[in-house]
Amino acid sequence: MQKSQATIKQIAQELGVSISTVSRALQNNPRIGLRTRERVWELARQLQYRPNPAALILKKKHTRTIGVVLPFLKEEFFSTAITAIEDVLTGYNVVISQSRDELEREKGALATFLASRVDGVIASISAETHHYLHFKELESFGIPVVFFDRVPRRLPAHKVRSNISTAARELVDFLADRGLERIALLNGPAQLEVSEERQQGYLQAMKERHLPIDPSYVCSSDLSKADTQAKVDYLLSREPKPQAIVAFNDYISLYAIERTQALGLVPNQDVYFVSFANLPMMEYAAHPPLASVDQFAYTMGEKAAELLLQLIQSPEEIPYQELWVETKLVIH
Repeated sequence: MQKSQATIKQIAQELGVSISTVSRALQNNPRIGLRTRERVWELARQLQYRPNPAALILKKKHTRTIGVVLPFLKEEFFSTAITAIEDVLTGYNVVISQSRDELEREKGALATFLASRVDGVIASISAETHHYLHFKELESFGIPVVFFDRVPRRLPAHKVRSNISTAARELVDFLADRGLERIALLNGPAQLEVSEERQQGYLQAMKERHLPIDPSYVCSSDLSKADTQAKVDYLLSREPKPQAIVAFNDYISLYAIERTQALGLVPNQDVYFVSFANLPMMEYAAHPPLASVDQFAYTMGEKAAELLLQLIQSPEEIPYQELWVETKLVIH
């Protein structure tokens, strides 16, 4: 019983010909004489030779594999985006890795993608990501990268994103139109550009509506439940306490609403909530935010995959593109 798989090198050595001759013979290349081809094929059958798929892939310089790294697959926003990515990249093997909002996990995922020589990468950066050298390394090896939703701060790159600043202004306007003035922002990690955009839109709307801006009403959470609820404790301990809270996303709003109830307050009565994402699961929540900005996760994933496919298939380098997905304020 053969202990190891036969190789082209082994066949070449036994026949006393070059490796390239064996390779061409196995492909029935007419440059190789018929007698030599017959000898190669006969020995290949005797040794039960099988082509190495990985070697063939590397020779063709395509693996038909796409790497996707994102914070948490359990989040409905990202699982919806993945569905779109798989729908567009039919025929490709889509490998998904979760950073769990940790920079080192994100680096590890990209190192694996690079070692596997994926054809391209789609990414939504972690909460801890503050530099992008690990992404640039992929590009230096000719592997295109497309970012979506959580995109790098002030880095030339291919990006698919929403107009978060405008959406934040709409949320503040929604609350102000209901006579609410003391509006707080429960934001995400400060290093994320999407957090900065939320804060910019929030502050701009507060100024335009001539509402009081209190720096103590602006908090950053690391997006964990424990830290989010600690920040809610802080906000609701202010005097006077906020009448409403703009949350980073629907998950953060649910953590905040749960904590508000634990403090003996009635959500959307004693303290009003609005957020981002407009996840379908919100319709099953006992106390959903009053309004949420739909960022159209499927469309975002779809555009990211289409752009990556364009980059992979283009024979020439394509200048960095920034694609925008419109948002919509949805009232619950």
